[in-house]
Amino acid sequence: MDSAVRMESPGDAAPRKQPADLRNALTVDVEDYFQVSAFAGTISRQSWDDWPRRIERNMAILLELFAERGLQVTFFILGWIAERYPQMVRRIVDAGHELASHGYDHQRVTALDAKAFRVDVERAKGILEDCSGVRVIGYRAPSFSINERTPWAVDCLLETGHRYSSSLYPIAHDHYGAPRASRWPFQPRPGSGFLELPVATARIAGRNWPAAGGGYFRLLPYAISRWSLRRINQREVRPFIFYLHPWEIDPEQPRPAGLPARTRFRHYVNLSRTQRRLERLIEDFHWDRVDRVFLPEKPA
Repeated sequence: MDSAVRMESPGDAAPRKQPADLRNALTVDVEDYFQVSAFAGTISRQSWDDWPRRIERNMAILLELFAERGLQVTFFILGWIAERYPQMVRRIVDAGHELASHGYDHQRVTALDAKAFRVDVERAKGILEDCSGVRVIGYRAPSFSINERTPWAVDCLLETGHRYSSSLYPIAHDHYGAPRASRWPFQPRPGSGFLELPVATARIAGRNWPAAGGGYFRLLPYAISRWSLRRINQREVRPFIFYLHPWEIDPEQPRPAGLPARTRFRHYVNLSRTQRRLERLIEDFHWDRVDRVFLPEKPA
């Protein structure tokens, strides 16, 4: 199939491990508050250096939280961030976390052609590897923007030395999503060894419901997130991928003027509760890096 998206099939539901053995992948998309896609109409990329940065403060909190609990997770980092904070990248690697790419400056894949996308991923990968001294094999598209319209994206990632992507969210959403895509890991290019690793969804009443984090994690009661994720581990006997952003634990971040009402609500809802919810989530599930959970050959 000449597509980055595979449709769900009955065989995708086969269990892999018993629930007691399951570790899930905890991931962080490392971008600052002013870099989110929903702000693009209000804050231009050219003005990013003019905005107060909060990334060091928020990352320090997350890294300390993970260190206290002995967790190693996966950080998908913008090349733009890594250029300006190479010491933060080295701290991530020194703590045993996985370093992965979020592209250079948070451009949606659907806004690029194949040539521009390749330039973006090569630039980001090069910066991250130069900063860290480790090989970068993972990628997550900004706003989960790899879909059936971007089949060339997989080929670009393969050719640039990536081994997996976690860029599909199999839900219906006005900004992203591929609701008919497989919920489970698959090879978009059979035989290549390259994996697409969709983030967590709960299958209820014939429909995929969001369970992977982001605004849903902040908006809905924590009990709903915990129930949905336990359903994946216990009923479907599968590991899942969860994600968050550093700005989601920062209720004191600046609030740009001129944002649409829906954007303001989605971005700022329950920021003051997210860190505590994250702490509960860490305690309620078993966690590890993406590469060690999903890749057949577990990196050291």
